[in-house]
Amino acid sequence: MPLQAQQRKVENRPYTDLRPLHFGILVGSHVQDIELVNVGPVSLIQEDGTVSETVITADQDRYDIGLTVGVLAEARLSRHFQLRVVPALYFGNRHLAFRNYSSPADGAVPTVRYQDLKSIYVSSAIELLFAAPRFNNHRPYLLAGVNPMLNLSGKDDDIIKLKKGDVYAEVGVGCDLYFPFFKLRPELKFLFSLTNTLDTKHADKLKDKQLLPYAKSVCEAHTKMIVLSFYFE
Repeated sequence: MPLQAQQRKVENRPYTDLRPLHFGILVGSHVQDIELVNVGPVSLIQEDGTVSETVITADQDRYDIGLTVGVLAEARLSRHFQLRVVPALYFGNRHLAFRNYSSPADGAVPTVRYQDLKSIYVSSAIELLFAAPRFNNHRPYLLAGVNPMLNLSGKDDDIIKLKKGDVYAEVGVGCDLYFPFFKLRPELKFLFSLTNTLDTKHADKLKDKQLLPYAKSVCEAHTKMIVLSFYFE
């Protein structure tokens, strides 16, 4: 059988992309990841003057689903390019496991401590979108951008703590779906931290000195996210 070309259909909201500026809202979910750099053997001076050495490793041992909500403002630069600003809130969690190999339980299994590193991020992403020509009622696009974030969470008695500020690079894909009364935009993007976001001064402020070897076991932290969003315009 000969291949048949796709047929043109009646377009919903045919002039919506010609507006110089438009607004919308977004809801979605995400998972947060963190890459920890472990120090290795750590030597600490005890209160009695003796020196103890510990070997502790830390990593994220599970992934929890978070919530994303926000708004957007998008400016049309040309037929294919749009500039978008997206203020948003990210509510999430990273579950960390600290394994102490210096004091194994039962002589074989390392002692494990856990921490829920909860986070509430206020972000304002600036993104450039490159969209393909519209065909019928869909239009795929690519995006890249930068996303500064402010972390509103963190407790003084946490084992490790993240800095208040972070900056992410973003890349992603999405597709505009045109309906009679609105435009829906499902989008998947990946965020990569550009800085070491670990608060290295936090360990010295811990009141519980038993947590000090665990806090000192990490020297760098680089955060990541995978975000699935649905934009309504």
